[in-house]
Amino acid sequence: MEHLEHIINVLSLCGIIFTIIGIITYKFPPKNINALYGYRTKASMKNQETWDFAQVYSAKKMITIGLIMLLLSVNYIAFDIPDNLIFISGLVILVFSVLYLFLKTENAIRSNFKN
Repeated sequence: MEHLEHIINVLSLCGIIFTIIGIITYKFPPKNINALYGYRTKASMKNQETWDFAQVYSAKKMITIGLIMLLLSVNYIAFDIPDNLIFISGLVILVFSVLYLFLKTENAIRSNFKN
């Protein structure tokens, strides 16, 4: 039962969520610019071309990040790590993952669309 607690942690849950949302967004990207669904920033919502690019690019990155989170969460099973360290490290990795997703997508938009 103790191993179950290590499997179900912040990092593994976020990895599952990132992967599922990434797959859904990749398979069913929002067709039009909207304020409800998709990767929404000022740069991505500039025009339809940047919108379409940002949806696919961010979805692929999100899937990759989600799978990496899941792989990292396996370390919690392999090593005897205290619960509070599991929680804190999971949150730190989550924050850096979101920042990475945002920065990579924004840089890709800027490099592919000069205006």
